[in-house]
Amino acid sequence: MNDEHKAKMQAVQADKAARKAELRDPERGLVLVHTGKGKGKTSSAFGVLARALGWKQSVGVVQFIKGKWVTGERRFFEDLGVAWHSMGEGFTWDTQDRERDIAAAQAAFAKARQMMESGEFDLVVLDEINIAMRYEYLSVPEVLAGLEARHPRTAVILTGRDAKPEICDYADLVTEMTEVKHPIKAGIKAQRGIDF
Repeated sequence: MNDEHKAKMQAVQADKAARKAELRDPERGLVLVHTGKGKGKTSSAFGVLARALGWKQSVGVVQFIKGKWVTGERRFFEDLGVAWHSMGEGFTWDTQDRERDIAAAQAAFAKARQMMESGEFDLVVLDEINIAMRYEYLSVPEVLAGLEARHPRTAVILTGRDAKPEICDYADLVTEMTEVKHPIKAGIKAQRGIDF
């Protein structure tokens, strides 16, 4: 039985090695999209951020919707010296001022472009930018132009529900979070350390 298992695993190993030998380095930062109706898009992006920090890479965050409230991730990453810019005004249903939301999104994207083009960052997280595009605070062509203009070393993660098809087509990786169960539907409020 063990010999049969070993032979099977050797075949898998050989297949993996052959596939790996065909892979190439794109010699540019990748574009990742975390979207979908499930929870975890931003949390996943911050996991990648932590991984990059582990490799001593330079990282930054621009938050498009989330306001100035204090979150655990912001406190943690700012303490590590991460360039962090919360430039949103909060949930779109709270501001109720489209012109102000557009101005905030445009200012956030100007900061994001500056960071992406500077050559100073290995990774820039554009948190909730997909929401800014969903509400047409930013246009898809301007975001694609910004991604195209990024420095070759800079990878970018775009988070938020309802990622536009054109953004997904441009990206190297697209992950869709699917909600299976959520505590809010059981009447449980957001929890410090889990949700913020």
